[in-house]
Amino acid sequence: MKLSALAVALAATLLGVAGAHAQTFPSRPITIIVPFPAGGPSDTLARILAERMRASLGQTIIVENVTGAGASIGVARAAQAAPDGYTLSIGNWTSHVGAGAMYPAVHDALLEMQPIAYISATPLMIVGKNDLGPKGARELVAWLKANPGKASVATVGAGSGAHICALYFQQKTGTSFALVPYRGGAPVMQDLVAGQIDLFCAEASQTLTFLRGGKMKAYAVMSKARWPSAPDVPTMDEVGVSGMYISFWNGLWAPKGTPKDIVAKLDDAMVETLADPAVRGRLTELGHVIATREEQTPEGLGAFHKAEIEKWWPIIKAANIKPD
Repeated sequence: MKLSALAVALAATLLGVAGAHAQTFPSRPITIIVPFPAGGPSDTLARILAERMRASLGQTIIVENVTGAGASIGVARAAQAAPDGYTLSIGNWTSHVGAGAMYPAVHDALLEMQPIAYISATPLMIVGKNDLGPKGARELVAWLKANPGKASVATVGAGSGAHICALYFQQKTGTSFALVPYRGGAPVMQDLVAGQIDLFCAEASQTLTFLRGGKMKAYAVMSKARWPSAPDVPTMDEVGVSGMYISFWNGLWAPKGTPKDIVAKLDDAMVETLADPAVRGRLTELGHVIATREEQTPEGLGAFHKAEIEKWWPIIKAANIKPD
């Protein structure tokens, strides 16, 4: 009888502690670590979200850029933080898929991090300089096949989305071309506009200003459906290359071991943020396709992230890609 009473008392205490997490969290500012430089797409997204999440959580959200080693340094910093909800990791395909296949320091961490919410995605898009001969994607594939090794295609680091996209494109189309490494997407865009590089597999949101200004041409998007921000650009399926889907998706994670009630509170804040018309308008203007309500959950992000790792890690490792 005494043991039963003790067990009941212990269970009640544990439940009280668990409930206290949600009641007191957050009591100080939260940091979102962005593993990319300030001013880039992930940084812009994080700052838009942080501004609105502050209202939901009643605390300041600090965005900290921790860059280097293919985004693995920032991911590792977040993964090693205390599992208390005050340090979060925002990232995308490059940081939370590609980096894990190439950098042992974050391989296990990416498998163990606590998902919070799938946020949004933009497809990768094949864009080219204006004076490149082929007018459409079918003509582009035919031209590349007829001229092996002639075209120059930009990449932005070993294992990046742009790099894997270029390799995947070669594999799926039976083409070959020269890969030219750059330090980032901005200089690639400058060289495309100047006609110094032929093609680039870009995060679609990077291209909007240039496409609308007629400064480059778009050939195809790597998604199952056409991109709403550029509805005239066909999918690869439509031009005869089926199954070539690569999205530049975004998610939010916490360190392994973060209490479930804190994860739930952070997810609620993200759901509120993504439902805000002002936030939705800003993200849509930037070309983001916002995740469905069902995807904006720990389970939704967890399942999607697992599927992406299972799809891409074998491809990256088979290509024997090494860090720069």
